[in-house]
Amino acid sequence: MEPVSQLEWFVHRFREEFGFDFMDYSRGSLERRLQRILSIWRAQDLRDLFDRVRHDPSLVTAFLQQVTVPFTTMFRDPGYFLELRRAILPYLATFPTIRVWIAGCSTGEEAYSMAILLKECGLLERSLIYATDLNPHAVERASKAVFSMEVVRDFVQNYVQSGGTVGLSAHYTANHGIVQFNSDLRSRMVFSTHNLVSDSSFNSFQLILCRNVLIYFNRDLQNRVLELFCESLENAGFLGLGPRETLVLSTIADQFQRIGPEKLWQKCK
Repeated sequence: MEPVSQLEWFVHRFREEFGFDFMDYSRGSLERRLQRILSIWRAQDLRDLFDRVRHDPSLVTAFLQQVTVPFTTMFRDPGYFLELRRAILPYLATFPTIRVWIAGCSTGEEAYSMAILLKECGLLERSLIYATDLNPHAVERASKAVFSMEVVRDFVQNYVQSGGTVGLSAHYTANHGIVQFNSDLRSRMVFSTHNLVSDSSFNSFQLILCRNVLIYFNRDLQNRVLELFCESLENAGFLGLGPRETLVLSTIADQFQRIGPEKLWQKCK
């Protein structure tokens, strides 16, 4: 069987057996991740990999963890968060309740970045942050708000460049090299699994952030996800994408206008 045909076979069988659909994922990205898993698990090929997971369903979570968790940091691309602080949050402050959706939250770094931003702008107490991801293991990790001190130190410069006002350490407690973010941040956050490929809208939002997720999807799936976001946004709500992602040429392009130099868009229809 040719490699491409085996890939298509694997995607089809995995959807049938476990209900997770990778059919519209970017083939190049998916193939690279699967090749990495084959190497780590020392599987002969995708048939061998599928047989292992089918005979031991406990491996499904481990597989999803490795195939879906992207690289993430707090306040990644600081200029992006600075633009949110300066241009977007003053507008959101006019709402009695602010609902934010972090789609593809991974292990939670961006969700906690957003919570800190809202806290420092005096908006956290009337905000709700919904952080979702396909990967249940990542969602569980994110909900615990626990990170290593070594990792958090790497976030400090990003925090400062994003306009941080009180110091990142004001938002967590540290003990024996472990950092836990404060309960006031976590109390305004809801973590849940959500599959952008197959699940529907679950609320209306003034701000949706989905950064560095669409790059893993083909054009058709990107459009389907963007239409989901458009449906989920209130009028004049904002959508934030990653630096390599855009609404240009998408099926919803005419319903949004770009805000500032960063990848932020406002729904105008």
